[in-house]
Amino acid sequence: MKILITGASSGLGAELAFQYASKENELILLARREEKLKTLQEKLIPLCKDVQIIVADVTKFEELQEKLTVIESLDMVILNAGISLGHSHTQTPTIEEFKKLYDVNVLANHAILEVLLPIFTKQQSGKIVFISSLASLFSMPSSKVYSSSKRALNAYAEGLRYKYAPMGIKVINILPGFIKSELTDKNDFHMPFLLETKEGVARIKKAIDKNKIFYAFPLRFYFLIRLLNLLPNFLTAKIVQKLS
Repeated sequence: MKILITGASSGLGAELAFQYASKENELILLARREEKLKTLQEKLIPLCKDVQIIVADVTKFEELQEKLTVIESLDMVILNAGISLGHSHTQTPTIEEFKKLYDVNVLANHAILEVLLPIFTKQQSGKIVFISSLASLFSMPSSKVYSSSKRALNAYAEGLRYKYAPMGIKVINILPGFIKSELTDKNDFHMPFLLETKEGVARIKKAIDKNKIFYAFPLRFYFLIRLLNLLPNFLTAKIVQKLS
């Protein structure tokens, strides 16, 4: 199986690469940090059929798409690249910060798929995996930009799923809670149900391998969020104010 993983230089992306490493799999690792990618490549080469790297900044869309044209066939893309602005209750994000987050978390995924979808369509097969977030289901005041970007990603994934299912292309949306990574290392608050990187990624891989079109975890966290969404607005507001 040939797999492209974005945001592969560290965190969930790097761990996904290790968990998909096998003599049957060819990995294509994409990220902007060349040195980290090369170090990861060296570690994975003995474990895989082949390991290629693509050094690209996903916000430079034209350059990104040009570099992706080397791919002629593909079985799966895991769209993992993402950023967060952290959780500040006092600062309002600048328009530059807002735009960069949407460029990485939303628009870059479409830029990538604009190149890859014709490949999947021609093959009449392929798997597209989005790494969204439980934060997409409920927007706290301190994460409104991040949450909204992931909610947009959910809607985009849903539309793609309906469009491409008749062509044999599977679209999977993964909504993790807190998993240890560079992204969560920025957080200076208690993160409920925090998972170690290997455990969190193992759950992601299991859901992908089972072709679950929607997988939100940990379940306890997911159900708590669903409960919040079912409460009357005035009660939800009181809970959010207390948590904030």
